[in-house]
Amino acid sequence: MISIRVNGEQHDVPRGTTVADLLSLLQVQTRYCAVELNRRVVPREAWSHTGLDPGCELEIVTLTGGG
Repeated sequence: MISIRVNGEQHDVPRGTTVADLLSLLQVQTRYCAVELNRRVVPREAWSHTGLDPGCELEIVTLTGGG
């Protein structure tokens, strides 16, 4: 297991976890979401091959509709 920070909260995930794996683990609806890893936006097409390292910081932002 490695320790990472997601939206300011500490999480432990298995070594070898990718951004796509993390979104699945956290049950994030990916249709309207953006991911920043260590202050850099990760393009959607890179999620499945962008691995997470111990101590990395992610921000996951989802869009919501409404009035």
